[in-house]
Amino acid sequence: MAILPIHEVPDPILKQVAEPVSQVDDRVRKLLDDMAETMFAAPGIGLAAPQVGVSERILVAAVPVRDGVSEELEEDEEMGSESFLTELINPVIVEREGLILFDEGCLSVPELTIEVERSERIVIEALDRNGAPMRVEASGFYAVVFQHEMDHLDGVTLYDRISKLKRTLYLKKRKKRRG
Repeated sequence: MAILPIHEVPDPILKQVAEPVSQVDDRVRKLLDDMAETMFAAPGIGLAAPQVGVSERILVAAVPVRDGVSEELEEDEEMGSESFLTELINPVIVEREGLILFDEGCLSVPELTIEVERSERIVIEALDRNGAPMRVEASGFYAVVFQHEMDHLDGVTLYDRISKLKRTLYLKKRKKRRG
């Protein structure tokens, strides 16, 4: 396993719509392993393949899925726990309901937190690391995490959700910090 570099805005790969994975093989499984290691090292709670320079529809998230359901339980004290790793290949949201507002941050848009409106409950169909179909029903914060990472697969970041003026100021601030 390896820790991969995380691409940050305005890197063009973050604007691309990622390609579907045609075959789940050892290359994809290695990428999943490397993405998980990268996410936990960052530390983050989710990571999409475009964030590590691979324009494919793959994501990892440190949220639990128990019997196809991802919802917060009281015993879920260790947010971002390695035991909560979920891997999704070619995820598609097939159901949505409700609305929820959440303050979100992003490894590819450091030092920016904004409030984003998301669906409160979603159902995702995807493939697992062995290419088997899976279905995940997620709600609350966990639904937000999956939707955030799936935005990356469609070339959308938090940076795209702020005004043009705020984008210009954000990039100037980041450039100044890098010196």
